[in-house]
Amino acid sequence: MTSRSGPGRPRGGRPAPPAKPPHRAEEPRKTLRIAGLAAVSALFARDADRVERLFFDARLKDAAGDFCRTMAALRRPYRMVDAEELAKVAGTVLHGGIVAVTTPRPVPALDTADAPRWAAARQPLLLLDGVGNPHNLGAIVRTAAFFGLPRLVVSDHPAQALPSEAAHRVAEGGFEWLELWRAERFAATLKRLKPAYRVIGTALDPKRPTVGVEALTRPGPPIALILGNEEEGLPRATLDACDAVLTIPGSGRVQSLNVAATAAILINALAAGRV
Repeated sequence: MTSRSGPGRPRGGRPAPPAKPPHRAEEPRKTLRIAGLAAVSALFARDADRVERLFFDARLKDAAGDFCRTMAALRRPYRMVDAEELAKVAGTVLHGGIVAVTTPRPVPALDTADAPRWAAARQPLLLLDGVGNPHNLGAIVRTAAFFGLPRLVVSDHPAQALPSEAAHRVAEGGFEWLELWRAERFAATLKRLKPAYRVIGTALDPKRPTVGVEALTRPGPPIALILGNEEEGLPRATLDACDAVLTIPGSGRVQSLNVAATAAILINALAAGRV
C-alpha cells in the first residue's frame, strides 16, 4: 500500500521544515545633523558621547579644536571640509560652518507622578499642544533654555512638531538644556497635573473669561502653561481641562502674536514668578 503526501508534507508523514523568512536588510540607524557653533558647543558640553562624526570648514578650524580633541579621544572621525561638501553634509547652506552628526535623544512618555516633586521645587511647566512649525519649536526651546526652564512637554496632537534638524538649528543649543517629554491623552494628562500645578492655557476666544500675564506671577501653586497650534489654537478638550485661560491684550491692529513671540513674553513672566 502506498502512502500519499499532501502539499508541504513529504513522504513518511513528516511535516516540512518551516520556510525561511525573506531576507530583510537592516534599517539604517537614524541620525541627526546638528548645525551651528552654538548648538554644536552645547552638544559637546552636555553629551559629547552622542556625537558620531564632526565636520567643519576653515573658518571654524580654531573654534573646533577642543571638539576635535574630544573626537580623537572617543576614536571617532572628524574632518575639515570645503563649503560645498559641508553644505552636502548638513543638507543646507545654513550650517554656520560646523555640523555634528549625532544620535537623536529619545522623547520619553511623561510620568505625572514626578509632578509633585517638580512643583515642590517651584519649577514651572511649559507644554505645547500642536505647535507644528519646527522653527517655532526651536525658538520656544531657545527661550525656555535662556530663562532656565528645566523641561518641556509636547502633546500627542497630530500636528505637533518634534525635535528636528531645523528645530535644533533655531534653538541654538537649547535642546541640550531641557528635559523633553511627550504626553499621550493630553487633556487627561492635564487633569492629573492639577493637584500640583495651576494649569493655564492660552487663547484668543473673546467668549471665554480670561486672565492676564500677571496671573503667572501670583502667589500659589506653580504654573503649567500651554501654548497651542499656530492656526487653530488649543483644542476644545485642552481648554476645558485648564484652570484658567490667558490672553495677551494687543492694539487690535493684527489678530495675534506668533506663537514663539507669545512664548517669549510668557516664559519671561514664568521665570519671574518662580521665586
